[in-house]
Amino acid sequence: MTVMWYKESEIIMGVLPDDSQSELPVELNTKARLLVNESQKTIYTLLLDIVKRKHPSFVLAIFKDLFINLADCMNSTPTRAIHEIVAANNEEVFRNTLKRCCYILVNNWEVARQHQAIRELIDIFSDSVISQRTTSVNLSRLRKWLKNFITSKDYEELKIFSLKHEEGEKGHWSYRYTSYLLVPQYIDRTNPVEQRKAAKTLAKQLKDKFKLDLAMYTARANSVEKENTMPKNPTGLGDEVLNVIKMLVARRGQFNYVNLANIFTQQTQYITYKEFKISLVKYLIFCLNDKDLAMVISAKLSDKLNSLYENHDNEEINNLLLQKTCQHLIEYLTTENHQLPSELFLVLIFQKTPLILVILLLKIVLICKPSRLHLEACIADLIRYYEQFPEEDCQWVINFVEIFNVTFTIYAEDVEYNLVKINNDRADGTMVEWEDYRVFSQLKGEPKADGKVNEKNSL
Repeated sequence: MTVMWYKESEIIMGVLPDDSQSELPVELNTKARLLVNESQKTIYTLLLDIVKRKHPSFVLAIFKDLFINLADCMNSTPTRAIHEIVAANNEEVFRNTLKRCCYILVNNWEVARQHQAIRELIDIFSDSVISQRTTSVNLSRLRKWLKNFITSKDYEELKIFSLKHEEGEKGHWSYRYTSYLLVPQYIDRTNPVEQRKAAKTLAKQLKDKFKLDLAMYTARANSVEKENTMPKNPTGLGDEVLNVIKMLVARRGQFNYVNLANIFTQQTQYITYKEFKISLVKYLIFCLNDKDLAMVISAKLSDKLNSLYENHDNEEINNLLLQKTCQHLIEYLTTENHQLPSELFLVLIFQKTPLILVILLLKIVLICKPSRLHLEACIADLIRYYEQFPEEDCQWVINFVEIFNVTFTIYAEDVEYNLVKINNDRADGTMVEWEDYRVFSQLKGEPKADGKVNEKNSL
């Protein structure tokens, strides 16, 4: 649909370039760069204005006329602006303009809960007109750039925003972990600020939904009426998720993960970096029941850490060294090149010990909270690598991500899980039977049954 162009205060843009002129060099000179910057500003201003005041169908029609049809209404400032950008013959500039415009719309429609409009925006790029031949130099160039965009990572990232929360189970298995796939978008400072904001907002929404769904599921799982009122299990672990939660929550007392992290942090405050690296490996494998596996992990991590920043070995450990070291540790345990799984990841996964791997990663984050974003980006890299395989061929990886998701929801969010034994009939010293226990969850800071208040940061 072509629309009558939206009128706004005219910005003097100069004469519209002749569509048949020879192509400009890719590198823009100062004058051309200023002209393109003004043209970009014109389009951004237009979209920011109409997305707040106009119906989505009107906004989508304007967007399509600009970026798909290259409308030739010469009396329109926005039309002249998009012609200036295309005529400048710089695909990167066009791509950045297109991306920012998309995320201006996505952000505003997300706030307004216009999710259908977001899906229709993504669908615009499926228009068959993009593949049609044309004699127009500018339009031909535009369509070539659009086809490149559609096959790019940028478009794959944009498509994530068209997924409804509940569509994760219906589509590709990787959609269930969209909250992690969004992380690389909002930590990449080369992305438009609108894209980073949209990615961060959606990721938080998805994490909050999972957190609430998990708390509701565990709460109702203890109910005698659960057959009729049981909420849907938000994980892919089935009923086994309850045992995973019980194992995680059962680790209380002096040697719980948070206390161990605090003790380690206090004991390593003033030691040298070389001493810190040695202590770090001991901290990570502490309390691992499988001694053979602990030796393997210790040997491989020590080998990696020995040469890491060795020119700082005699310096006192500091926050920067801590964060950089933890980031490298995370990569050793997940993906070192952000494309393929690491050796240690494969060792631990193929030995069917995903919980051990998750606990190692948790212990790293507990001593260096800023490293969590880097960890989630690495998880996204792993998901991206394995999404090329059918779900049935990578159940072991999916199982790891599910346990990771549950573990970090329990330890790093604002819901506290408690374990209560309901069957005291078994004799002391017998093996722990998880069916004798029930899990209870509540927001941190809410009153406990005894009238006391949970500490906000207690785990």
